[in-house]
Amino acid sequence: MPLQHAVLALLKQRPSHGYELKAQFEETIGPQWGGLNIGHLYQILERLVRDGYVTRSQVAQADRPDKNLYTLTPAGDAEMRTWATTAWVRTGGFRDEVFLKLLGAAALGTDALAALIDTQRQTYLSELAGLAQQRRAHAGEPLVALLIDAAVAHTKADLGLLDSAERHLSPLAAAQGVPKPQKPESASASAPDHGQDDGLGAGRDRDRAATPWSDSA
Repeated sequence: MPLQHAVLALLKQRPSHGYELKAQFEETIGPQWGGLNIGHLYQILERLVRDGYVTRSQVAQADRPDKNLYTLTPAGDAEMRTWATTAWVRTGGFRDEVFLKLLGAAALGTDALAALIDTQRQTYLSELAGLAQQRRAHAGEPLVALLIDAAVAHTKADLGLLDSAERHLSPLAAAQGVPKPQKPESASASAPDHGQDDGLGAGRDRDRAATPWSDSA
């Protein structure tokens, strides 16, 4: 996740120190993204200084330790501009645990699949209700509202996916637990081979030799 470019975008507005950047990021992006770890942020700032995208200077404080102030450089401005105007291309595919759960539920049969789909649907509906509350609370913050709208659209698409999963996976789930038909025995295994001596022919020949009148009777 290119958080370093988001940091450059924040520094484009004004020079800041670490905790200011953390507060700026969380306020600008909103609750849907989640908090920014301060330790991770300082690692990002170290890399940006090393790469020449940001400079670091110390600001003296009367009643506190000196603080580091980070300022965007011309190279950092150019890097951020290139990143911000280039289309994002998905490279990691779609990885969502719900797909793995659908795999497991379908393997357990129709009852398990129906139970998962029902409880997952209720979870998505609860998420939508929470997102609606967040949307009202952040109506005056355009970027936060936009991210919430994206989350709403994604969750609605997930709901539609559950309907599709029910249609596609129900036949597969119904087939679980159905015994597979036994293969019929081959003709060579079920019928005796008359071309071979089964031990009875020799006995019949001995009987004829012992009772010669049986052929003429």
